[in-house]
Amino acid sequence: MDEGLFNLVIVGGGTAGWMCAAACAAKLDRSRFRVRLIESEEIGTVGVGEATLPQMKDFNDFLGLDEVEFMKATQASFKLGIEFVNWGRQGDRYVHPFGTFGRPIGEADFFSYWVRGRNAGVAAPLSDYCFPIVAALQNRFMLPNGDPNDVRNAFAYAYHLDAFLYAGYLRGWAEARGIERVEGRIVDVARDANSGNIASVTLASGTSVAGDMFVDCSGFRSLLLGGTLGVDLDDWSKWLPCDSAAAVPSVRSPDFTPYTRSTRRKAGWQWRIPLQHRTGNGYVYASKDISDDEAAATLLANLDGEALAEPRVLRFKAGKRDQAWAHNVVGMGLAGGFLEPLESTSIYLVQMATMHMLTLLPSRDGIDPALPAEFNRVMDVEYDRIRDFLILHYIANDADAPLWEQVTTMAVPDTLAGKIDRFRQRAFVQAYRDGLFGPPSWQAVFVGQGIVPHAADRLADTLPDDLLADRLGNLAATIAHGAKSAPSHADFVASYCPAPAP
Repeated sequence: MDEGLFNLVIVGGGTAGWMCAAACAAKLDRSRFRVRLIESEEIGTVGVGEATLPQMKDFNDFLGLDEVEFMKATQASFKLGIEFVNWGRQGDRYVHPFGTFGRPIGEADFFSYWVRGRNAGVAAPLSDYCFPIVAALQNRFMLPNGDPNDVRNAFAYAYHLDAFLYAGYLRGWAEARGIERVEGRIVDVARDANSGNIASVTLASGTSVAGDMFVDCSGFRSLLLGGTLGVDLDDWSKWLPCDSAAAVPSVRSPDFTPYTRSTRRKAGWQWRIPLQHRTGNGYVYASKDISDDEAAATLLANLDGEALAEPRVLRFKAGKRDQAWAHNVVGMGLAGGFLEPLESTSIYLVQMATMHMLTLLPSRDGIDPALPAEFNRVMDVEYDRIRDFLILHYIANDADAPLWEQVTTMAVPDTLAGKIDRFRQRAFVQAYRDGLFGPPSWQAVFVGQGIVPHAADRLADTLPDDLLADRLGNLAATIAHGAKSAPSHADFVASYCPAPAP
């Protein structure tokens, strides 16, 4: 190894590997660090979804990427939220938005005033008080205008993109900034006899690549973290029983929505993700309740455009590694854990792992136990809170098939049970410093799934009924007017970031 340099080796490419490599290229001092990424053209990558969360824009800004260039290169479109169809009951629809509900009215939060107004019969549906929902359902999009007093600024946005193109885009960006790509398939892993750390990996060509620290981005194989170090997977399939997905692209539909759609099916749910030149589709299902052939047929029968390939079936297990950082290996992406793409969290988890790793990188003198302990703590928080949020989507439904009967009767984690109880009693959702999904996200899914509070924050009681009705009505009208001022999503994308035809 190079004397004096900290050698960081990333095992595996794909979205996870190249996101990590790009962040290292952007922020690590090259006079102190050498970063290499090993990947093999022989080994394919797994695309678990092409929808993202608003935090991805933060990551791209962290790198200094040009948004227009990035969107053109990845055939990206905009995303204001996720629509859930038939999830509570057949015929139901609701949107989990990337924005807030309402605006301040008094001493309590807006949601408490909405609950009070709903119970009094003077409130419109919750969705009417959220600009990104109203705009999205009209297929409209605009960038936030920067005015804190304008309802058209009370939202964030994410992207629909081609994950393979994104990985390729980041590869070119990272290599141009000094990241070394090593082509090859790993056939052997050597460990230090004293510490148990990974010392080096050997490629099929015979080349040995040594490192001070390794990042495992090898996908479900988890070559280093799970395979070599033997870190077990904490199995969460008792709460999230879907273990398979059939995926297929289709011709872009004229219905160019600025949101992802998730539709409940007999044995799982179907996603729809509109990109500029095609639509991504998939059926996430429990294999014990439906065959692969029937799942593929169901998916193909429910496309809104001609299929561009045969469905591809993926297998997975919901859960996370007991340790995301063990010895001198950090697991990222599928190597560290997997949660189904119901809320588009896969790329977010890679982002969080990358950012936390950068702040906790050790020196060449050794790894102080406090560093992996903190990394594992924060990643456990991320996974646990996303897990609970995903379970919430499943547990309140009309149980019209075996899978849905199973999830309505299962015991849920204590952390989720307590959150449900507090919400039912006083519309309370705690805002955490760490972890994904704030109160508006939980409020949207609670209400969308039919879990509505009995009462709200008592501070909301002081506003007179007539004044409450007036303010709720004015706010809904203001949001409706603001949404109509936005251009169509198709027109905005065509003028802002049109991608060349593939």
